[in-house]
Amino acid sequence: MLAKDWNELIEEYSKERKRLQAGGGPERAEKEHKKGKMTARERLEYLLDEGSFLEYDLWAKQMGRDYGLDKADVPADGVIIGYGKINGRGCVVYCEDFTVIAGTFGERHGKKICKAVDMAREMGVPVIGINDSGGARVTEQMGALSEYGQLFFRHSRTSGVVPQIALIMGPVAGGQSYSPALMDFIFMVDKTSSMFIAGPPLVEAVVYEKIDEQSLGGPHVHGSISGVSDLTAKDDKDCLDATKRLLSYLPLNNREKPPYVEPTDSPDRTTDELTEIIPTDQKVMYDMHKVIDVLFDKGSFFEIKPDFAKNLIVGFARLNGHSVGVVANNPMKFGGALDYNSADKGARFIRFCDAFNIPLINLQDVPGFLIGSKSEHRGIIRHGAKMLYAYSEATVPKITTIIRKAYAGGYLAMCSKDLGADAVFALPTAEVCLMGPQGAVNILFRKEIKASDDPEATRAMREKEFRDKYVNPTYAAGLQHIDDIVLPGELRKRLIQALEATLNKRDRLPEKKHGLMPL
Repeated sequence: MLAKDWNELIEEYSKERKRLQAGGGPERAEKEHKKGKMTARERLEYLLDEGSFLEYDLWAKQMGRDYGLDKADVPADGVIIGYGKINGRGCVVYCEDFTVIAGTFGERHGKKICKAVDMAREMGVPVIGINDSGGARVTEQMGALSEYGQLFFRHSRTSGVVPQIALIMGPVAGGQSYSPALMDFIFMVDKTSSMFIAGPPLVEAVVYEKIDEQSLGGPHVHGSISGVSDLTAKDDKDCLDATKRLLSYLPLNNREKPPYVEPTDSPDRTTDELTEIIPTDQKVMYDMHKVIDVLFDKGSFFEIKPDFAKNLIVGFARLNGHSVGVVANNPMKFGGALDYNSADKGARFIRFCDAFNIPLINLQDVPGFLIGSKSEHRGIIRHGAKMLYAYSEATVPKITTIIRKAYAGGYLAMCSKDLGADAVFALPTAEVCLMGPQGAVNILFRKEIKASDDPEATRAMREKEFRDKYVNPTYAAGLQHIDDIVLPGELRKRLIQALEATLNKRDRLPEKKHGLMPL
């Protein structure tokens, strides 16, 4: 047999490469388009800088005859992995291809994803997983199950080393749903994505509950009820755009500082409009989002979990070009009180920012933790302790501003001086105390009020006295719990000064293997 010449070899391998890159072919790609979805390679082309993608293991495939797939064509084993760039910064991606046997997870498929996570950790760049899979290949049994474990192990070991972002852009079922859960952020796509440990047929067979995919584990469920998802995008492109924006706030790894962007917003811009947004009457509600929009660089706030635990707002923003994490109470929900869900939401975000050197700016208007039997039965003590632990453990710059209420454990849980805040400012509207005036007076003067000829007048008088003496920023500042009382128009400037003064702070935790966070 004559050896093939170079032209024959080049043609042969070029043809096979194109076939593998075509995945399940044009007919299956068209089916995805009709669902409103992009194909795997279309997603990568849109996400990554043009010409930057370096693919690995295109030729990898499972030995099908060992698993009953000897007649199946499984190009690239249903997942694409490689290195690329987003806005000039490196990342590793893996992208499941639903056109190839529904993107199902088999042994070789899993090994490719594990390789991608290993590459990201070793290269010191974020890993982005685009999930679109019908679940495990039951034909591969222990091979698939073992690779699930291998992947979970890698996500855990990579946690806090490089950012891990999961994009749910189709179904994610069974054990594979724990892969995104072990990553740092989960974005879902409206109407086309879902995630659950058991799909509707199994749910109906085992627990006799009839339910559809979206009601069981769609974006609305995980975005607003379970809190599993961090953001719901309207379509595939919106999801990929959100990923690009998220990465713009994050360092490539835990040894870097977050990226600085030359600001277009003046550090000397006054914020007098805060007087129109923040009522002086503590009983009148307002939207903390408006305060955030005024204080931080214009248009820079990127909210995380916007539909879950709305009494606490978390997200990324820029302050004079510096990337910061924002944690703020929202009086529009529960008066800004913290509950078990918001404590979980806050603690997770705080720990992410601390792991990746992102300073924390905290805006307080909190009457405390939500009380009552429901709150206690849901474990408010255990969940609330997570925020206390997260702030105490965090070594990044921590700057707190008390907007209005700062009562009791809520004051501490939103990063007081006692929990390591580097700077604490207060507006003149701030009320800082162990207990609100009404509750304190009812305890301290209950006998006097009861014996009075006019109990309401006596109560009002005692409340005013208590408020004037104790419940004001001057009293707390006099005891050095507050560094300065700042006028509304000067707050942005003071936050920038405090941030830039603390950017190079050095703070180390005691030597230990790890702490035991209340979980």
